[in-house]
Amino acid sequence: MTIDQGSLIETVEELYESAPCGYLSTLPNGTIVRANQTFLTWIGIDRQDLIGHKCFQDFLNIGGKIFYDTHFAPLLRMQGFVNEIAFDLTCADGRQLPVLANTVQKRDAAGRPLVHRITLFNATDRRKYERELLLARQKAEQATEELKRLNETLEERVAEEVAERVKAEEALRQAQKMEAVGQLTGGIAHDFNNLLTIIVGNIELLQRRLPEGSERLLRAADHAMEATRRAATLTQRLLAFSRRQPLDPKPIDANKLVAGMSELLRRTLGETIVLETVLAGGLWRTQADPNQLENAIVNLAVNARDAMPGGGKLTIETANARLDQAYVEVLAEPVPPGQYVLVAVSDTGTGMDRATMERVFEPFFTTKGVGKGTGLGLSQVYGFVRQSNGHIRIYSELGEGTTIKIYLPRLLGSDDAPAEMPAKPPVMVRGSGETILVVEDEPALRVYAVEALRDLGYRVLEAADGRAALSIVEQHPEIELLFTDVVLGGSMNGRALADEVTRRNPRLPVLYTTGYTQNAIVHHGRLDPGMHLIGKPFTYADLAAKVRQMLDNEAED
Repeated sequence: MTIDQGSLIETVEELYESAPCGYLSTLPNGTIVRANQTFLTWIGIDRQDLIGHKCFQDFLNIGGKIFYDTHFAPLLRMQGFVNEIAFDLTCADGRQLPVLANTVQKRDAAGRPLVHRITLFNATDRRKYERELLLARQKAEQATEELKRLNETLEERVAEEVAERVKAEEALRQAQKMEAVGQLTGGIAHDFNNLLTIIVGNIELLQRRLPEGSERLLRAADHAMEATRRAATLTQRLLAFSRRQPLDPKPIDANKLVAGMSELLRRTLGETIVLETVLAGGLWRTQADPNQLENAIVNLAVNARDAMPGGGKLTIETANARLDQAYVEVLAEPVPPGQYVLVAVSDTGTGMDRATMERVFEPFFTTKGVGKGTGLGLSQVYGFVRQSNGHIRIYSELGEGTTIKIYLPRLLGSDDAPAEMPAKPPVMVRGSGETILVVEDEPALRVYAVEALRDLGYRVLEAADGRAALSIVEQHPEIELLFTDVVLGGSMNGRALADEVTRRNPRLPVLYTTGYTQNAIVHHGRLDPGMHLIGKPFTYADLAAKVRQMLDNEAED
């Protein structure tokens, strides 16, 4: 594939607008005269409503305004710069956004201030880590004070408290490392999913349009498609670990789900491994994504199989469990005490030492030989469980085997029927000339989606951003489906666009697509009620089935 080097060059204005930090320029009285798109997105306000109409102080709470007037502004006038000042900005929707501000004052030849240049860094994660560190410090100080009041067994108690502090600090470092790796892998997977969607679409187009008798070309296309499916699986595992995959949780009877998987697991494990299921009577229900829970169990079973090269026994158990306050307090990650549904997978394999157990959930860590594992199976399970507000624990001894326990919160007060096994995808059906509006800011992705839908028999309109899409909706009342990316350029994301379109036409169905999303339609890793999503990369068949399903459902209503 040839890449146009010119398209890779970014202008200074592009770098300014899309920087990972907010840039502001204000007059000495605080009036904002320039701001980049990052700041506008954070605050949730349009540029024309901000420039010349708002002061930086307008976004501060009462305490921030007092600090600005009594400390920040005088210090800036005195020395010409102020660094690392913490503020809480009030966004348009009422949220408080913690930031760190670095400010430089530009002056004229006479020394009079002309403009203030403010650089803002999002301090949300930093605040969280500072609170965790403060809590650890407070606990350590409390322990130290108690030690001072004790006269008996002083030396022994000091040794115990020091060991506990070291353990807490190590746990905090591990949690920070996992979070940092998660952010990196999530971003990579999101961008790669966009590329995979284009690759999959063009391979499918090639497969459909190759003339008869092109067996060699068809085989080559099939091999390419298989490679893209494997790549899509890897990116899905990266998103799972980083807790950025959209989940569709449903009430689940874990006993029925495990029982329904027994035949699949037996075929996966082979003849040398005995599978035993121990299903608890009176098992509580839980709420999770049944597809992802099935994938988690299969991943654990495959890892267990690989740990028993000479054969052995795999046991899957379910039980009701209660995690008390004493148990959760010593965990590195926040887990609320309460009632949980336990799914445990145990094997009689080689087991693991302590050093291996400490790294087993890290992405790309594997004890298998080269080419025999990606190191993403257990990290995917870890990400899914944590995103489902659950807890995962591993127990292992060398030569004795391994048990991995998944704890999912008990579901209370729901009358929905539990999901047993993930539903099969609907059969692909062509369109009948219905009109669909496609909104996607990535040109190559938009071209693929438009061509695929037209090839399926639909009439397709297209837009690159939310504003253009609204104009098209006004001009074409015959539109029967809005198909939009969640993340769009400009001030309007896919969710905001859908809300505005639905306000104008409440009966118009909306189908979202995304590589991953952060709270636009997915809150805490779960789809908002009534939302429909097709994840990237999607195939021609996936798109055909999902679009047809939504149009048919709308017709039935």
